[in-house]
Amino acid sequence: MSTLKRKRGGRLPGGKKAKKVKTLADVGEPATDNEQEKKDEFTIPPPVSMGKWTNKERVLIFSSRGTDFRTRHLMQDLRNIMPHSKSDTKMDRKDKLFVINEVCEMKNCNKCLFFEAKKKQDLYMWISNSPHGPSAKFLVQNIHTLAELKMTGNCLKGSRPLLSFDPTFDKQPHYALLKELFIQTFSTPRYHPKSQPFVDHVFTFTVVDNRIWFRNYQIIEEDAALVEIGPRFVLNLIKMFQGSFGGPTLYENAHFKSPNMHRRELRQAAAARVRERQMVKELQRVKKAQLKPEISSDVTEGVFDTPAPEKPVTIETEPPEPKEKKKKKKGKLFKRNRMQMGRR
Repeated sequence: MSTLKRKRGGRLPGGKKAKKVKTLADVGEPATDNEQEKKDEFTIPPPVSMGKWTNKERVLIFSSRGTDFRTRHLMQDLRNIMPHSKSDTKMDRKDKLFVINEVCEMKNCNKCLFFEAKKKQDLYMWISNSPHGPSAKFLVQNIHTLAELKMTGNCLKGSRPLLSFDPTFDKQPHYALLKELFIQTFSTPRYHPKSQPFVDHVFTFTVVDNRIWFRNYQIIEEDAALVEIGPRFVLNLIKMFQGSFGGPTLYENAHFKSPNMHRRELRQAAAARVRERQMVKELQRVKKAQLKPEISSDVTEGVFDTPAPEKPVTIETEPPEPKEKKKKKKGKLFKRNRMQMGRR
């Protein structure tokens, strides 16, 4: 039996040599050592990336001033599930959006998630490839954070996620561009210093009702079932631009309706309902007045009247006898005055 030998071959691109390993012969003794070495020798290929971080994707996640607590919690949740993200201070609302490209350059980031708050109730999200573009603007709706949802799912902090996309992303060109932008933004680079070498959760992007629904699920190893972790939100696409935070418009969503217009329609619908109720009441009042007949006398006035007995008709030919005049009685006051006069 030949002994196990080990050779080192040529150098690799990373400076290391390929390892040559010899295996034991299955049957029989070799005739010579050189022939046996050539037969049992094979080369182990080196790793492709040598464990180096080659995909230098960094995402800057921050917002403008005037955001509410739900937006701050959502940003913190995204930073927790994206180990390749960075944070920055809030940007003033008076600054132009082109300033974000300079902030990304100072932070050494090539992707950006910028949350813009308006009227303290509307939230817009920008996804941009800094500094050359493209970029997309969304209206964020139905936000639910990790602290709000009582879900049983859990995942390792810093683990690399799988990205699952709806088949609609491959059918239309603007969705295909968004798919590539989501892949470069939300996927954690391999061998990132802050990431873990595990894949235990999935990011799903589903297109329903002309909106993109984001969900985060845990992968259970026993039966490969999915349990939702959070956060969850809905993205309503507004526009896509060729540049970063501006430039020529590549796509505009015809189904998008601004929140101001939506609130205005709700107010108009409520006012129309009030006017309709008032008109119905007025019509009922007029209808009652027209249908009610005018009655001059009460029909039920003589219901309880009993007819008097009929008297025979008599004709008197002689005048009646004159009645005797009665003397007026003097009152007590006259008598009292007379008695006082006699006493005097």
